[in-house]
Amino acid sequence: MRSLLFVLLFAFVLNLPLPAQQAPPAAPAAPAGPGLTITTAAWPDGDDIPLKYTQAVPSPVSPALTWTNVPPGTRSFVLHMHDPDVSINKTTNTQVHWLVWGIPGTATGLSEGQQQGEKLPDGSRQVSASGQVYRGPGARAAGPKHHYTFELYALDTTIDVAHGANEQDTRAAVFAAMNGHILGKAVMAGLFKRPQ
Repeated sequence: MRSLLFVLLFAFVLNLPLPAQQAPPAAPAAPAGPGLTITTAAWPDGDDIPLKYTQAVPSPVSPALTWTNVPPGTRSFVLHMHDPDVSINKTTNTQVHWLVWGIPGTATGLSEGQQQGEKLPDGSRQVSASGQVYRGPGARAAGPKHHYTFELYALDTTIDVAHGANEQDTRAAVFAAMNGHILGKAVMAGLFKRPQ
């Protein structure tokens, strides 16, 4: 006790800073939770896409998709299915197989076989290279399998983008509206080429 009083008195007389109190050790940081995920029961991620969802059949249907671990504050979702193995007009533009925007933030997925048309029952909009409808994978039998990629974006806002002149223009407008509003992103893929 005397030594502490001596140090304090000595520091006061010489105008020295007082000894710093040692802070308690910081609690270990909690591990980050899992990020936004998108899955389908129709095929394992990265595996072959069953024919019923592809252009190998006369009327392909969209697969059922489910997402989990939605970031807090999500107001809407955008789903972007494309074929990164195809270049449109020798540019960086890829083939749009399905773009759905304005999906309500309360949604946990899309059911199989979504209808065609400008709007889906939940009010979201859709477009593809085939029009306002899901476009199944259709890579030629003669080439390699293509990597059909499903990207899900969680947004902190609801974007209101009208259909453009074509699917490329519409996608550009949707992506521009998303800029600065993305809370999370999930990706899954499937492989396909037409049977011989």
